[in-house]
Amino acid sequence: MKNKIFKYDFLVVGGGLIGALTALSLHKKKLKVLVIDDKLKIPLDQRTLAVNANSKSFLEKLGIWNLIKTEPQLIKKIIIKDYINSTPLIFSDQKEAMGSVIYNSELLKIVRQILKNLKILKTNININLNNLIPNKPVIIDKEKYFFKKVIISVGKKIISDETQKGIVIKGGDLSYVGFFNHKKDHNNIAYEIFNKEGPLAILPSPSSNNKRSTFIYSSKEKITYKKIKSLIKDSFSHSHGKIVFYKDIQKFPITPHLTKYNKNYIYVGDSLKSIHPVAGQGWNLGVKDIQTLNYLIEQYSIESKIFNPIYYSKRLIESTIYFGFTSFINSLYENNNTLNHKVIKIGYLGLQNFNLFRSLFIKQAMGRLNLFD
Repeated sequence: MKNKIFKYDFLVVGGGLIGALTALSLHKKKLKVLVIDDKLKIPLDQRTLAVNANSKSFLEKLGIWNLIKTEPQLIKKIIIKDYINSTPLIFSDQKEAMGSVIYNSELLKIVRQILKNLKILKTNININLNNLIPNKPVIIDKEKYFFKKVIISVGKKIISDETQKGIVIKGGDLSYVGFFNHKKDHNNIAYEIFNKEGPLAILPSPSSNNKRSTFIYSSKEKITYKKIKSLIKDSFSHSHGKIVFYKDIQKFPITPHLTKYNKNYIYVGDSLKSIHPVAGQGWNLGVKDIQTLNYLIEQYSIESKIFNPIYYSKRLIESTIYFGFTSFINSLYENNNTLNHKVIKIGYLGLQNFNLFRSLFIKQAMGRLNLFD
């Protein structure tokens, strides 16, 4: 057995949330898949995930949703405000919640444990992507493997590789993430407030009493944690009551990008694209990547030469639209001038007064609109 080659349908590089979910969904389709990750343990991540209605259905279908022990917080309504328009935009759906908020790390632990139980996850594996070529033998952990397809899910690290770069926006923006308790019930409402310095999102956070929320604040301006806390208190003390912040506030760079096509790889999640967090849809687009991959597996042989380019073209359309839209919206608010104010007001009027426009916006936010499949 010295020269034995282990043959698989898919190799997934990256055992983060999207990579792990990709592998599990492929396994459930009776495909042979292996996941490799360069970390031995899951990194500490206190962030939450805003899971839209489509992503929740996806997790339910995989049999994962009911395994989440910390009860998800529903998002029943979204309120958008800014410093230009006098009235807010309010969105909700009559049939179902627009989304749910869960802890990133909890879901990742669940999925990775399933992969470990299935014996399809290898950790502490470092490998050069340039050595991974589909249909050619590769050495992993001193064993020889053969993969028909290679899926890359290593997050935003892909943009540091000059050979993979497509479009990259380096604006110097940072996002700040933290939690706070409050005296009043959040009523399952999510908020997005466009300030002159940058957008602030407030989401209900998993808790037993509906009195905990999480925030994401983005800005290209240098800003102190004290100022962020002051901004949140000024904006939400009326609706949330007395606010007490958690000590830790995390800071992350924002570098929106689109990865260019590579015939050897299938990119999913942030390895394919990363968008500005102003829309809160980055992770949900990663789920759409997995769903598109699963759909194409049902339509084509994975050994087909057109499989990779069809996948890339399908996901590029929606990814580009979100990439362009979020970057455009952020730029409109960051550059405070008369023309931008007029454009923003026109968009507001459309969402306030045209039911079709509102309906499409709500469905897209929930992931229920499939214009690009």
